[in-house]
Amino acid sequence: MTEVSERSFHSYRPADGHGLAHEPLNAIVAPRPIGWISTVSAAGVPNLAPYSFFNLFCYRPPIVGFSSWGEKDSVVNARETGAFVWNLVSRELAAPMNESSAAVGPEVDEFALAGLEMLPGVDVPAPRVAAAPVQFECRVTEILTLKTLSGAPSPNIMVFGEVVRIHIDPAHIVDGVYRTTSPVPIARGGGTGDYFEIRDDTLFHMPRPD
Repeated sequence: MTEVSERSFHSYRPADGHGLAHEPLNAIVAPRPIGWISTVSAAGVPNLAPYSFFNLFCYRPPIVGFSSWGEKDSVVNARETGAFVWNLVSRELAAPMNESSAAVGPEVDEFALAGLEMLPGVDVPAPRVAAAPVQFECRVTEILTLKTLSGAPSPNIMVFGEVVRIHIDPAHIVDGVYRTTSPVPIARGGGTGDYFEIRDDTLFHMPRPD
């Protein structure tokens, strides 16, 4: 094994603080897909909120999940109704997505707040963002409170859901292939408001080894 000479790192224990001007963690693990989650309360009030800790975890069954700092409306609604919808955020939807992140009460409809039209879910009670190029209808499979190293509960709540129906705007399907960059999806970086566009000029191909 080739030895690597020691060099200076900015090294720290997260529990002790990072010592920088801004949290580096979410700037390092980036860009991150945006979990634009729509739900409906048990009383019938629509809710829409973006989560920067979101991802797809497996193909079969297709499971997605988002993490919430505390029991926010999306978590409450998902728990009560057993469903949520993930909506893909394109560059054109960046501003209304940001509007929907406002800290408002559970009685407020963020669709109306952000000037967005809704479509009904087909297999779930949660509404969809009509303008979103892709929507995943999801049934809740697990809601977990994430634990610390000591085993104590953290403030973070993870909501997992199985995707039971997918809606794709056919404008983004070419020769039977969904084109990832076609709707120009955006992803979250670090800082107070860093985002990135996913475009063809950053594409490269690298087949897996045999």
